Amino acid sequence: MFGIGGGELIFIMFIVLMLFGADKVPEIARTMGKAIAQVKNATNDIKSEIQKGVESNGLDTKSLTDMTGSINSQINKATEDILGDTVTQANKIKEDIEDVTGPVKRQM
Repeated sequence: MFGIGGGELIFIMFIVLMLFGADKVPEIARTMGKAIAQVKNATNDIKSEIQKGVESNGLDTKSLTDMTGSINSQINKATEDILGDTVTQANKIKEDIEDVTGPVKRQM
């Protein structure tokens, strides 16, 4: 849970108990629980509204996935075309340099 171990959690609970007292801790926990539930409900509402908006525009997750897959494949093809030529040219230049100078060896 958030990278907090058992000992650390007990220490935090002890500090909270010392700061707020035994009678206030349940009230604080209840309030925090309600706040977390409200945030969760709000995010679910936002998610459902976005989903409804997407569906009303005629888009669904399958068509979006297909579109992104098509775009990614075109990007990959263009990248391969551009970099493929560059890599080929770089390898040719490297071979030409090695032919002219030969491998460089360290001399001691």
